[in-house]
Amino acid sequence: MMNELPTVYYDGGCPVCSREINFYRHRPGGESLAWVDVTQAEESALGPGLSRAAALARIHVRRSDGKVVDGAAAFAVIWSSMPGLRWLGRLLGIPPFDAIAELGYATFLRIRPLWR
Repeated sequence: MMNELPTVYYDGGCPVCSREINFYRHRPGGESLAWVDVTQAEESALGPGLSRAAALARIHVRRSDGKVVDGAAAFAVIWSSMPGLRWLGRLLGIPPFDAIAELGYATFLRIRPLWR
């Protein structure tokens, strides 16, 4: 999987998630990522080490080097690919911003079922 586009795995059945992903897909830099709606993809399309259940529970990104990251780290990869948001992606790599962003994402995950 070396040198492939980073791949974003998202829950297309979540209206909030779909709206946000649609925003990123159509921004400059969105073409530098591959986008996989986990609700529509075959499980084999998720690649090694990522189950459908895990991919539906949290956003994941398989980086170009093959490593899978999730949550705030996944958003850091997405944002780092986009002009105008790169600074935000870099910010998430710096403590304590990484932990604060992960806490915010975990909070979102707790209320996400209300939007279904």
